[in-house]
Amino acid sequence: MQKRSFCSFLMVLALLSACRDGKRYHDVQQPVAPVVIQRTGLQAILEFQEHLNNEFRDPEQSPLTAQERQGFAGLEFFPPDTTYQTWARLVRSPQALPFDMPTTTDRLSRERQYGTLHFELMGRTFSLEVYQSPDLMMTEGFEDYLFLPFTDLTNGSETYHGGRYIDLRIPASDSILLDFNRAYNPFCAYNAEFSCPIVPEVNHLELPVRAGVMAYRK
Repeated sequence: MQKRSFCSFLMVLALLSACRDGKRYHDVQQPVAPVVIQRTGLQAILEFQEHLNNEFRDPEQSPLTAQERQGFAGLEFFPPDTTYQTWARLVRSPQALPFDMPTTTDRLSRERQYGTLHFELMGRTFSLEVYQSPDLMMTEGFEDYLFLPFTDLTNGSETYHGGRYIDLRIPASDSILLDFNRAYNPFCAYNAEFSCPIVPEVNHLELPVRAGVMAYRK
């Protein structure tokens, strides 16, 4: 998820510090529902990048300081690559119970495993768990929001060391478009004052995902 801001009801609960593109994982006062484009092709990728850059220029949504925004020329992205767009099979987990996901601060993020995504990428088969916030789903615009955090072999070099996120929407069927060109950094990659969920170990991809947002260099 391009960038979106997540998070007054969460603030009242001190629950959600949003993290971009729906930033439900930083402390923003008014949650803005993420726009999730279920479209393949180059144009969809370029639209995401433009939208994300516009959010970073917006003082109401950006994790950047006022000084950083003044000189902001745009985020660094991997070149758009449609080979990182793949359809995944969603296996739901209706019996899964909510749990507390650790974050980069003392805060715990209440999540529930909504299901598991099974897909092929670069000729290999993978699976990733996808999550839903029991609290966030009660907020207008986030009723069908799904949170997909992941790590891969680019972390710590080409991309943020803590991994990246993708915003998704609950599909009507068991198929969902997984576009790694829409992978974005958590807000804490830009500003340590934000609180961001730590990617579960189970959501590691043992390959380099050279798509989406790259590491931030001031």
